[in-house]
Amino acid sequence: MQKGPGEAAPDAAADAGMAGRRPGARNRDRAEEGLLVAGLNVLVMMLLVLFYLLFLGRSLLLIGQGVNPWMLGKGKRGLRQAVELLFLVGLVYWTFENFNAALGYRWPVLPELFYRPFFTSHALAGAGCLAMLLGLFLFSWALFSFGASWRIGIDRHSPGRLVTGGIFGTTRNPVFVAVDLFFLGSLLIYANLSFLLIFVLAALGIHYQILQEERFLLEQYGEAYARYQKQVHRYF
Repeated sequence: MQKGPGEAAPDAAADAGMAGRRPGARNRDRAEEGLLVAGLNVLVMMLLVLFYLLFLGRSLLLIGQGVNPWMLGKGKRGLRQAVELLFLVGLVYWTFENFNAALGYRWPVLPELFYRPFFTSHALAGAGCLAMLLGLFLFSWALFSFGASWRIGIDRHSPGRLVTGGIFGTTRNPVFVAVDLFFLGSLLIYANLSFLLIFVLAALGIHYQILQEERFLLEQYGEAYARYQKQVHRYF
């Protein structure tokens, strides 16, 4: 069963190098390795908790103001409805797999092959943590910029005003970019088939959802959104 990032068995060259060192030095190396891995796992769980606190906190605040932001699957049919609902299911599963990986895969739901790491790299794991930190920053900024216009899904009845300021002056889809960064971060940290499949499917689903939202926004806001499209890129 796979361990946390950086805990995969060392290769033969590493074994030979370790064998030539004093026992005390080898023990210190193992202790430092364990602390680094534990620190990465704790950071991942903390970032996820912060993400959901922001997500749920902002939702409850809007509901308290008489605005229902939860529009996933509402008023849609067929593929559009399926994509929105599957994204929610996928987000829950991805969250579970992150905690599962951080805790050493105590509750595997897939065959062991899906949890076997492609590689072990502290540098890439660190880059993954930075990606998740950046994702959390963008998500926070997007919620602030959205104000009362934030919706989870397409709201055809009370969509709110068109937001083009704040982080929306840099990217038209900061929330989706933030979520992509979270998925990419967990892939770099845990580097296995499970997270690779989640990342690919999520990226495709998010792109499809963006295209649907762009079509709706053009219908809803007309020339104002068309001008905004020309001024600001879809992603970056």
